[in-house]
Amino acid sequence: MNAAQALRDRLAALAPRVLELADDSAEHAGHAGAAGGGGHFSLLIVSEQFEGLTRVARHRAVLGRVGDLIPYPVHALAIRAYTPDEFPS
Repeated sequence: MNAAQALRDRLAALAPRVLELADDSAEHAGHAGAAGGGGHFSLLIVSEQFEGLTRVARHRAVLGRVGDLIPYPVHALAIRAYTPDEFPS
């Protein structure tokens, strides 16, 4: 399974205006999660669906769609979630 593609596919449900996903796994070589094959990713996502939600609620919205991918094939996911008004285009 391609973890990055699985993340992108699942997050499409949030209708993101911006979705940038970086695979940071190489920076974590030797880490126990990386040794087990789990990837480390950084996510930037901008969606109107985050309007009125707290930061925690936004993270829950993301994790609700991808949480079953953790801890494998995704070991770690750093999330930055914004509304379009919060994110300069």
